[in-house]
Amino acid sequence: MAKVDYKALKAGGLMRQVQKEQFSMRLKTVGGQISAEHLKKIYEIANKYGQGYVHLTSRQGVEIPFIKLEDIEEVKREMATVGLLTGVCGPRVRTITACQGSSVCPNGLIETIPIAEKLDQRYAGLEFPHKFKFGVTGCNNNCLKAEENDIGIKGGVQPEWQVDPCTFCGLCEAVCPKKAIKVDRDAQTVTFEQDLCNFCGKCVKSCPNEAWTGKNGYSVYFGGLFGNQIATGKSIFPMIYDEDVLFKVTDRTLEFFKKRAKPGERFGLTLKRVGWEEFEKDLQEALK
Repeated sequence: MAKVDYKALKAGGLMRQVQKEQFSMRLKTVGGQISAEHLKKIYEIANKYGQGYVHLTSRQGVEIPFIKLEDIEEVKREMATVGLLTGVCGPRVRTITACQGSSVCPNGLIETIPIAEKLDQRYAGLEFPHKFKFGVTGCNNNCLKAEENDIGIKGGVQPEWQVDPCTFCGLCEAVCPKKAIKVDRDAQTVTFEQDLCNFCGKCVKSCPNEAWTGKNGYSVYFGGLFGNQIATGKSIFPMIYDEDVLFKVTDRTLEFFKKRAKPGERFGLTLKRVGWEEFEKDLQEALK
């Protein structure tokens, strides 16, 4: 009997269960999107080869438990008929997660799914010293918890006020969560404290006269951890407005991690050991 390569199975999204020679099969998803055709095939496989149910992971993944070792190749063949693929596990770039973003959500400030798909195309499954997680969230509601990811991307907007359309109604002041806006109705003035702004865009979305406009972009957070050790990711430079620049940052970050991390060391711990100043200097070099 051929020896089973459990390490290779895990790398291909098959996690051993406590039950002997049975596996939970992780499926590939991007940004939490699954087609109806794929759902139908998942339903069929779960009934035919599993125990009639699936598990939805905390990172928008789908797993089919109780896949027997002898059925794995046949399950893969059935999945291939609709283009359904297994996911990944182990020390590599994991499932790219995303909320629905501005194309669906009224609060969204960026289109998240195209960013998630491009991240997947660039990095999915690439091997690193430890697992690496991306999360893309459309606004400051932060559904995908950007600061908990190795790289978290959060949509934001740099607001700008124009006097001519303004009626000084005070709605922008009322909705601003950071109290960065003060409206004086009597003096017909608006004061905006940039240093307090968190780029949530509530002033822009709520203004009935479009006195507030803005430039949408990406706030990027680095080094988040949420597991055996917990750390909040940090944003170390201003918002990015250009998608090409965003991917220069992600490219350089992964290069830094691959070069500087010790085996089995998460990115946030690498930054703590090597120093945030060294990482920031490296990123600035990439952006010149």
